[in-house]
Amino acid sequence: MRSSSPWTSQVEDGTWQLWSCIRQTKCGGKTRLFYHWEGKTLTDANWAPKGIAMRADPDVGETNGGLQAPHVIRRNGTFLMFYGDWQHITLATSNDGKNFNRQLNRAGTVGLFDEGPGNNTRDPMVLPIGDVLYCYYTAFLGGKGAVYCRLSWTNLGDWSASKMVAFGGRAGTNPFSAECPHVVLLDGYYYLFRTQRYGRDALTSVYRSQNPLDFGVEDDRCFVGTLPVAAPEIIQHEGKWFIAALNPNLDGIRITRLRWIHD
Repeated sequence: MRSSSPWTSQVEDGTWQLWSCIRQTKCGGKTRLFYHWEGKTLTDANWAPKGIAMRADPDVGETNGGLQAPHVIRRNGTFLMFYGDWQHITLATSNDGKNFNRQLNRAGTVGLFDEGPGNNTRDPMVLPIGDVLYCYYTAFLGGKGAVYCRLSWTNLGDWSASKMVAFGGRAGTNPFSAECPHVVLLDGYYYLFRTQRYGRDALTSVYRSQNPLDFGVEDDRCFVGTLPVAAPEIIQHEGKWFIAALNPNLDGIRITRLRWIHD
């Protein structure tokens, strides 16, 4: 089994929860499901395994074995988990940060939005900016991977049209050149982390922009460097920064302190 695309969050009872998409399981279909670990503190070693957290439910429109890349934020006291179901970006909610319930749309299925059939809309990450939620995600229209964004102002069931915010340049245009987008706001700049490779040759490109909807399309004007990690998640806790990313062998998640250095 292989881990990918983790999220990490402190929840209602003070513990830290880590969910990850696990590939190559025996669940059938696309072979993916969500697994769950718990730590008493963010810096604990060897977090306690809590078992399978969620499997795909084809009865509400999810692709069998197709769960991908969960990401959680807390808004108005509710934990919101955005994830991919192989075709759509979807939503589940929780009061305690551990037990999530799928939110169905008007058609009785889970899909919030997608970039069209067969384009594998996935890897959502949601950044609140003021009262607006910015949902970054990837898809590969025409076999070319790009980072897209949609906005929601009031109703989590209603989202703006998509906008391509990062594409091409030195990171490439193959279907997996814009994986696991993650955006952080620091000192007036938005930093986009965009993964190209997994495993021992892991590679994530980093971009910086004052516009959260423009990190460069077919250019590298916002490019600032690379990190030898895959699927990074940036965490701020008690005034300190941390980074979580996949192990080189894709057999787990590692977390360490992160230091920002400005030119």
